[in-house]
Amino acid sequence: MKYVLLICDDEVVSPSNEELADDPVHQAWQADLERRGAEVMGERLRPVVDATTVRVRDDETLVTDGPYAETKDVVGGVVIVECENLDEAIEIAAGHPYARQGGVEIRPVWE
Repeated sequence: MKYVLLICDDEVVSPSNEELADDPVHQAWQADLERRGAEVMGERLRPVVDATTVRVRDDETLVTDGPYAETKDVVGGVVIVECENLDEAIEIAAGHPYARQGGVEIRPVWE
């Protein structure tokens, strides 16, 4: 079954791409994904200042700069994994470095 991991954190303290590449905890998590053969895809997202939210109300398209939610934690990346079950997805999410400082939301994919 496929699951989407929404990687959430306070982007004010979020490390740069270079810092992530050099982080041994992140490298170990990535190695675990490779060992399991679980990663389908993963991408880091640009900061919320680059976000655009679109809503349609009464046939009018409303475009707003930034995210919809007013919150300190933001979705900073997504990883799609293929797992045997939710327990394995939880193991993978718990191993992500951001699970220790932010959070990792797990969503099953409609297939």
